[in-house]
Amino acid sequence: MGISLVLIVLGILASASVIIKMKPEAKQLIAVIEPFQGWIGVACFIWGLVNIVTGIKALTIPSLVGPFIFAAVATMILLGLLMGFGLISKYALSKNEAALAKGEMIRARLATVQIPLGFAAIVIGVVTIIL
Repeated sequence: MGISLVLIVLGILASASVIIKMKPEAKQLIAVIEPFQGWIGVACFIWGLVNIVTGIKALTIPSLVGPFIFAAVATMILLGLLMGFGLISKYALSKNEAALAKGEMIRARLATVQIPLGFAAIVIGVVTIIL
């Protein structure tokens, strides 16, 4: 349940611009959590990496639950990297130019799918709560 709620929050942060266009009153609520976006992203990235083995093992579950667990972990890693990239590059990659360039290249590729990935995170979070 915890991973589901975190995915929903992460998805809202990732697709905030579209959500605010559709529902302008959501801007106040999103503004409350937006300052913590980087730390939420780093925490989700690490949490996703820690749970990657669980996600891979979940694929062996013969129901819909397994693929959704795997999708939840994968989405958490990707969105965590996107949302926390500023902090990750500041603290972990800043001393190595090659690593910083490679990280920026990965972030640039992921940024093109940030909004769809955000909506996918919201859907996966809701479905995993239901399942």
